[in-house]
Amino acid sequence: MIDVTDPRVYRDRIPHEAFASMRARPGLVWHRYEDNGFWAVTRHNDVKEVSRNPEIFSSGIGHTNLWDLEADALEARRSIIDTDAPDHTRLRRLVSRSFTPRNLRRWEELTRSIARELVDAFLARDGGDWVELVAAPLPIRVILSILGVPLEDADYLVELSNYLVEGTTDQPSLPPNAFGNTTELRLLPFASPASHALFEYGETLGAERRAEPRDDLVTQLVQAEDVGDKLSHDEFRNFFHVLVFAGNETTRTAITHGAMALADHPDQWDRLVAGAGNPDLVDHAVEEILRWATPVLHMRRTAAVDTTLAGTDIAAGDKVVMWYASSNRDEAVFADPNRFDIGRVDNLHQSFGGTGPHYCLGAYLARMEIRLLLETLLTSLGERALRLERRGQPNRVASNFVHGVLSVDMAPVDSGPTR
Repeated sequence: MIDVTDPRVYRDRIPHEAFASMRARPGLVWHRYEDNGFWAVTRHNDVKEVSRNPEIFSSGIGHTNLWDLEADALEARRSIIDTDAPDHTRLRRLVSRSFTPRNLRRWEELTRSIARELVDAFLARDGGDWVELVAAPLPIRVILSILGVPLEDADYLVELSNYLVEGTTDQPSLPPNAFGNTTELRLLPFASPASHALFEYGETLGAERRAEPRDDLVTQLVQAEDVGDKLSHDEFRNFFHVLVFAGNETTRTAITHGAMALADHPDQWDRLVAGAGNPDLVDHAVEEILRWATPVLHMRRTAAVDTTLAGTDIAAGDKVVMWYASSNRDEAVFADPNRFDIGRVDNLHQSFGGTGPHYCLGAYLARMEIRLLLETLLTSLGERALRLERRGQPNRVASNFVHGVLSVDMAPVDSGPTR
């Protein structure tokens, strides 16, 4: 059996055949890892079952990494992602109102403006690296606007995010003391000194907002801390870290894979062009891009009690790993799952952490950004249709955690008058 935890396996593509083999086996598959192993949860309904029962499958016990952490590292690295109720409920409540569809709609015009600016620049250059020119700058500029981070710092935070992703690969390049870090790497998220830099940046910005509050999310977080709403120093910096990384990296990945999929399946792009003006078709395309991309490949839980899943007995303390990359290609849920089809209806993909309390806070924001980018591409040449064409192979991230792409050369092609 292929070792699906080996980052090198993902240099070319997700090992879908290996996951299909796991899904076909009865019960759960025990996968060796380091000196022990984990139960691989690969079927859609089983992933849903784990996601919906946090009292059985804990995020806080052992965290959500594949590997185990020492007790001090568990506490130092704990964020909302690695927390169970009641702390998870409290932390989520502090920011959830900022991420409701109603409140995020205020950012639609800004997002549309950024998308238009980036696509216009991409067209003016006759294409280039899609990640650098469009996929990376769009989500980071939007989330930084929501947080209240100066946009001139966007490139620096993208750089830090890239190094965080690198921490999940087999070849991290930063020395332990990069960015002035003096903390043991095991105490830092992604075991990366880039986390130290992001922590420092968040702490500096938080101090500025305490002194001069503004209408932004960082102010909301520090004011909650100031009025005793239980946001500790570590909670604030870990929250800032999660919001920057998740609000940037996962949407960037979806936008990149979406562009490549539409280029590789021109019939689907033609279908979208022919249906321009049909918001339902655009929404369906957004959901299919998210299913196809599956930006986060897995999350771990730990059994809090003895339990049974898919007919498999699981002991308290066992690791249970949900493979979203597999559940989103489950033949029992998706017809012809290896086909990119923008017309899928009731697309039940699990690209935002399945269901349950850990469903991604930024799901609506990610959908909005992808939708507005598609609408921008559909109208970027006025009465003429644009399509994207790949000019080379993507430079993929060798990571078992994020389905990342470092760069991919894309070209805009004038396909003639819009039908």
